Amino acid sequence: MEFGVIGNCAVAALIDASASINWYCLPRLDGDPVFHSLVGHGAGKKGDGAFAIELDGQTETSQFYETNTAILKTVLRSETGAVEITDFCPRFADRGRSFRPQTLIRQVRRLDGSPRMRFRIRPRFHWGEVEPILTRGSNHVRFVGPSQVIRLTTDAPLDHVLDERLINLENALTFVLGPDETLSDSPAEIGKTFYDSTLRYWQRWSQRLAVPLEWQDAVIRAAITLKLCSYEPTGGVIAAMTTSLPEAPDSGRNWDYRYCWVRDAFFTVRALNSLAATRTLEHYFQWLMNAVADAKGGHIQPVLGVGLETALTERTSETLQGFRGMGPVRIGNQAHEHFQHDTYGNIILGAAPAFFDRRLPLHTGVTAFESLEPLGEQAWLLHDQPDAGIWELRTRSRIHTSSSLMCWAACDRLAKIARHLDETEKAAHWANRATIIRDKILENTWSEKRQAFVESFGGETLDASVLLMGEVGFLPADDPRFVATVETLTRVLGRGPYMLRYEEADDFGVPEVGFNVCAFWRIDALARIGRLEEARDLFEQMLGARNSLGLMSEDTSFATGEGWGNFPQTYSMVGIINGAMRLSRRWEAEL
Repeated sequence: MEFGVIGNCAVAALIDASASINWYCLPRLDGDPVFHSLVGHGAGKKGDGAFAIELDGQTETSQFYETNTAILKTVLRSETGAVEITDFCPRFADRGRSFRPQTLIRQVRRLDGSPRMRFRIRPRFHWGEVEPILTRGSNHVRFVGPSQVIRLTTDAPLDHVLDERLINLENALTFVLGPDETLSDSPAEIGKTFYDSTLRYWQRWSQRLAVPLEWQDAVIRAAITLKLCSYEPTGGVIAAMTTSLPEAPDSGRNWDYRYCWVRDAFFTVRALNSLAATRTLEHYFQWLMNAVADAKGGHIQPVLGVGLETALTERTSETLQGFRGMGPVRIGNQAHEHFQHDTYGNIILGAAPAFFDRRLPLHTGVTAFESLEPLGEQAWLLHDQPDAGIWELRTRSRIHTSSSLMCWAACDRLAKIARHLDETEKAAHWANRATIIRDKILENTWSEKRQAFVESFGGETLDASVLLMGEVGFLPADDPRFVATVETLTRVLGRGPYMLRYEEADDFGVPEVGFNVCAFWRIDALARIGRLEEARDLFEQMLGARNSLGLMSEDTSFATGEGWGNFPQTYSMVGIINGAMRLSRRWEAEL
């Protein structure tokens, strides 16, 4: 999927290769998409739901990020001239706090020749149902919706902009789109000041990353993208920025991923923490502990809103046509109703580093540990009970291996935290429970017939999620059963560098595309069992599945190499970081 992403950990936008903003939600990452042409024009006409900048007679386009930043540049060329568009969401420190307004800035400048431009700015509200009312001043226009107002302030000729008229581009133009507030300076000055400060912020942030020797550009781009998927005001981390980009053409597998799955978030913060980007973990820990407190020892949903919302009722848009006409467009996610027993392990796994990492200024003592113990109790009670599983199956439940595995991880990590806190009796208690769960998993999920751990207790089918046994330390890498599982899954689920999630048909049939994170799990497992060169080769091939800007969606087509599914997918970007960190040659080898 050839889209670039900009953002500031409060809002984010997707921009296509021709500089059209076709996805931008307000007032936060899971809000109303005021630009939504990515999934249709809504109740309006073709071209609605976008902020397009069109070069008359365009023949070429290219895109790139300013080095080590979230500032995107698009160059459009025609036979008569060329222009450069710079897009970013301001982010920097101001007055001792993080400045991340609900604002995006577009700067347009002539590179050469005599380019003629058209600006088409057509937001819509309520998922494309409502056309805004326009009110205007001398240098701004207000787009008034039923529940929010956005203001565009510009030094471009406003009459020509609103009339969508072709005009000659002589001087640089700036567009500031954000809250209904008067700017403190001219658009050009605001644009320059915010650009300089945002550039400096991202380059300093990237400079502090503990990157591997190899694949540094891929890792830095993945890290920036993961950070953009965090909603800093609360600490929540979304799974992806979009909704309803289908996992495969016309598959109906269209889901809203703009929420915080504790499973996905754990892998995200762990990957960033491995690069020494600790603030996201710090904020996420606070989000997690609020979720734990809200649960009062009871059931915790596998997915919550970034503001800890529990009611994510799923519905479909009646007006949006879908990505390339492939509806439905879903809003909300039924998974909030599911019982997914791996949730408790993922929460404890996400919280555990805070007890050991002395860089984090967090209150992680006995009281915090005791607040996690009720989650361990839930994991203990549910470790051998059926659930919807990691893949959120909607029409059946089983005792899924991956769910039991994470229940084991919950008890195992509580034992480790207790030992760290010198809580000897509790350490022994939780270690004993972890051992019991471990023995059950080994007894009930190993299949001599398949020569692999299977997807559920007493099951017969294969599932890539059992590869997480290596990642969470359930089995040593040289255990013959783990080695055999890696080999069997590669043979049955592997499709070149890609991997199916599972072999059995689900609610929508047999999966048709590779699920990118599963491919990265296999790469990690191969490295763990000593097949480093094979892992490196597959990793290089998976890097080829990124788009031209280094971003990756959820799925990849075996046949075409095209990306599918929601975008950018945190799971996939995590895989890039984890793979590079595990497989890279060491700095000492080169210095």
